[in-house]
Amino acid sequence: MTVYHFTGIKGSGMSSLAQILFDSGEQVQGSDVETYYFTEQPLRDRNITILPFNADNIQKGMTVIAGNAFTDEHPEIVRAKELGVEVIRYHKFLGDYIKNYTSIAITGAHGKTSTTGLMSHVIGGFMPTSFLIGDGTGSGEENASYFVMEACEYRRHFLAYHPDYAVMTNIDFDHPDYYKDVNDVYSAFQQLALQVKKAIIACGDDEHLQKIQANVPVVYYGLGANNDFAARNVEKTTDGTTFEVYVRNEYYDKFTIPLYGDHAILNSLAVISLCHYEGIPADVIQERLSTYSGVKRRFTETKIGNNVLVDDYAHHPTEINATIQSARQKYPDRQIVAIFQPHTFSRTQAFLQQFADSLKKADAIYLCEIFSSAREKQGELTISDLANLIEGSSVLQLENIEILKKHTNAVFLFMGAGDVHKYQDAFENVLKNGEETA
Repeated sequence: MTVYHFTGIKGSGMSSLAQILFDSGEQVQGSDVETYYFTEQPLRDRNITILPFNADNIQKGMTVIAGNAFTDEHPEIVRAKELGVEVIRYHKFLGDYIKNYTSIAITGAHGKTSTTGLMSHVIGGFMPTSFLIGDGTGSGEENASYFVMEACEYRRHFLAYHPDYAVMTNIDFDHPDYYKDVNDVYSAFQQLALQVKKAIIACGDDEHLQKIQANVPVVYYGLGANNDFAARNVEKTTDGTTFEVYVRNEYYDKFTIPLYGDHAILNSLAVISLCHYEGIPADVIQERLSTYSGVKRRFTETKIGNNVLVDDYAHHPTEINATIQSARQKYPDRQIVAIFQPHTFSRTQAFLQQFADSLKKADAIYLCEIFSSAREKQGELTISDLANLIEGSSVLQLENIEILKKHTNAVFLFMGAGDVHKYQDAFENVLKNGEETA
C-alpha cells in the first residue's frame, strides 16, 4: 500500500486532506515545523505521524503531497525527485480526488470556511458526505456520495478543480501580493465558472457575481428580492436569526439558525439553495441548520466570569465588519472590544484606511504587531501607521495584556489570521488568575 507523505501537513487544507485519506483507509504521515498549530490536533487525535522537516523522511514507494507554501527547492521535495518518488501539489491531488463524488466547491473572498462547514453538516444529514474545511477539519466518510470542499482563490489554485457545483459567496479584492485589483480577482472566478459541470450557486447581492457567465445554470441567492432564492421577513434576536425563503417569488419555507449577522443569513441561503437544487427536503435542512455548532476560529466563544472572549479569523475589513455585526446582535448591551492583528504587510498596506474604518465600529480598539507570513517576512509599514488612523486606539503587547482588564462585562474580539491566539491565551490566564485570587 502506498504511503502518502504530506510535506507541510499542518497547513489548513493539507491537514484536512490528510484526515480524509486516513479515514478512507490510506496510510498517511507528514512533516512540518515543530510550532504548534490548531490544525494539527485532529491529526494527533487519529495518531497520524507528524515528523520535523527532513529529507530522510522521504522513502521509495511513497507518494508526496506537497503544500503550496513550499517551493520545489524544499529538501523533502528535492529528495523525492532524486528517488523518483511522485510529488503532487495539494490542489492538483484534490482536483483528481473529487472526481469520485458529487463535488461541491465553496469559494469566495469571504465566508468560504463557514459555508463549507455549514454545507457539509446539512448535506451530511441526508447522505454520507466527505468534507474538507479550511479550518483544518476533514472527514472521509465510508460510501460518501457527496464531497464538500473549500476552494481557495489564492494564486488561482482553485482552477485545478472541475466541480459539479460551485458556491460563490462574494468577490472582493484580497491577496494584494498576487492579485492586481478586483477585476483580476473576478477573472479568476470567471475562469472557474467555465469549469463547473452542473450549476453555480452565487450571491446575487454581489455586483461582481451578477456578471458571471457560465455554461451551466447560475442560481442566485441573497437578501435582495430579485434573487432566485431570497430571504424575507428577517428577525434577528440574541438567540439567532429567523427568515422566510422565497424561491422565485414563491414562499418555500421558514428557517431558524443559531447564527448571527447578515453574512450568516447569506451562508445559510447558499446551503438552502443547493439543497433545494439537489432535492433535499426542507425539514432535513432545518433540522441540520439548528444543530450546527460552527467551525474553528469563526466566532468561537470562551466565557470567563462575566466576559466573553471570541476567537475569529477575520483578517480583511469586510470580515471585521461581519464579526462586529454578529457581536452587536448577540450581545447588544455589552461593550465590544476589538483586538486585531493584521496579517501580511501587503494586505495591511492595501487596506489601511478600510481596516481603520471597520475597526472604529467597536467600542475600544487594540492593535497587535503585524503578522508576517511564510511568503512575506517584512515590510516598511508598522502597526503605528494603522493606530494613527484610529483615534483612541492602543498598541497591545503581551507584556501589557492586563490593560484589557479595565473592560468588564465586555465582549473581546480577538481577530486575525496569524497567531493572535497568543494574546487571547495570555488574557485568559490573567482572568483565570484573577478568579483564583478573588
